[in-house]
Amino acid sequence: MKILVINGPNINFLGIREKGVYGTESYESLVKSLEEKGRAEGHQVEVFQSNYEGAVIDRIQAAYGDGTEAIIINPGAFTHYSYAVRDALASVSMPKIEVHISNVHRREEFRHHSVTAPVCDGQIVGLGLRGYALAMDYLTGGTGETP
Repeated sequence: MKILVINGPNINFLGIREKGVYGTESYESLVKSLEEKGRAEGHQVEVFQSNYEGAVIDRIQAAYGDGTEAIIINPGAFTHYSYAVRDALASVSMPKIEVHISNVHRREEFRHHSVTAPVCDGQIVGLGLRGYALAMDYLTGGTGETP
């Protein structure tokens, strides 16, 4: 299976930004673990990150014709207000799982609402970086293990 993992704004600052919320593991470590898990399970995993809304939308739209079979997305702050990202997700008819590292429901009020979740097949929140592996397992029928 070809899986696209999209990360929105500030996710590239994992291990730097708010360690008490997002942990100490680096973004590079997350990317490496997702790619290794995909390889170990026979899947192709592409990880994309951008701090720019248009780049995220462009990548979602490109997935429509590039053989991508499923999307895992952590829209970051776009989750709460980007109807443009929401509409891009709605326009592609493949399985989509929204992931959030922290439990957004225990945080500031503005983080409690997702405009993107209704166009995804599911949402995983508050399970740290393991949420990405769990999303991959849901999409592929995998084991829940990380390499």
